[in-house]
Amino acid sequence: MLLRKELVNVNLEASSKEDLLHKLANEFLDEDLVKPSFMQAILDREEEYPTGLPAVAFDIAIPHCAASNINETSMGVATLAHPIEFQQMGSPEITLHPEVVFMLAIQDPGKQLETLQKIMAVIQDCGLLESIRAAKSADELYGLLAPRVN
Repeated sequence: MLLRKELVNVNLEASSKEDLLHKLANEFLDEDLVKPSFMQAILDREEEYPTGLPAVAFDIAIPHCAASNINETSMGVATLAHPIEFQQMGSPEITLHPEVVFMLAIQDPGKQLETLQKIMAVIQDCGLLESIRAAKSADELYGLLAPRVN
């Protein structure tokens, strides 16, 4: 199972990208899905290779890092109470304001492309993205996404 209900957040408050990444990474760590190095690896990768993406309805971000920091493949998702600044993937001079963040912990690098393809299908579905952003509970958000990514 990729998406974990315990890693689903609705209207998450964060003061900055770093605050957001810390909050999400700590949830993975609390579940022992990642190694202690995961937090710094996520922050370092975001600095070097940003993960913000424009989507059909609004911006999203897909923070992730090297498999060496992962214990078990998993994904978390958060809708944000307020958009957070991320740099655009492939064009770091462009600042985006994601409203939904998909954090990935992929243990087998060979599975990363397949996982990203599932997320790309989600973010190209305007109606689904709007439903994700409007979800009122973690259960509702999980119910929308699990059939698409698990």
